[in-house]
Amino acid sequence: MSDGQANGVERGSDGRRRCGWCISGPDYLAYHDQEWGRPVVDDIRIYEKLCLEGFQSGLSWLTILRKREGFRRAFCGFDPEQVARFGEQTVERLLADAAIIRHRGKIEAAIANARATLEVQARHGSLGALVWSFEPPRRRRAPQRLDELASATPESTALARELKRFGFRFVGPTTAYAAMQSLGLVNDHLAGCHARPACERERRALGARPV
Repeated sequence: MSDGQANGVERGSDGRRRCGWCISGPDYLAYHDQEWGRPVVDDIRIYEKLCLEGFQSGLSWLTILRKREGFRRAFCGFDPEQVARFGEQTVERLLADAAIIRHRGKIEAAIANARATLEVQARHGSLGALVWSFEPPRRRRAPQRLDELASATPESTALARELKRFGFRFVGPTTAYAAMQSLGLVNDHLAGCHARPACERERRALGARPV
């Protein structure tokens, strides 16, 4: 989830009601409307989101959104097969790339995560199959306010543990839950937000359980 401050649903200038965290700027608005909570099953996009959530640790999500195209260029579109071949020379080059977050540990984690993704694919068929196996099983009411949302859940804790077992880094329970929100494993759009029903429709189309 983003780091905006509004805690409830807010009406935008276009008349649409949205989760209040997204109204602070166009980058957040587009991310909220078009991406956050929409179900993702593609391995490249899941790998990308897990890496970006790790890069975001300690920073504003807005910083990540504004640098995302730089990240995609630097990490070969987040193709795990290509990133898995990165070596120390590439790490040094990326540490000089102002288009991304220049943090050695996070860069090396993205490379480790690519190799772990390949291992998951070999074991489970796809990263998506593993991640979606941790989709919460129970229906729950739509949250009214952001302060009703958990920062971590038993499912995100279990997902983080399993990802770490395969060698993923920067994927603690809180980071895993943020990824679950973004990837649509849970629908944490607030009650009354115009995007919530759209996310539910897309989840049903994939056969995902509404939560």
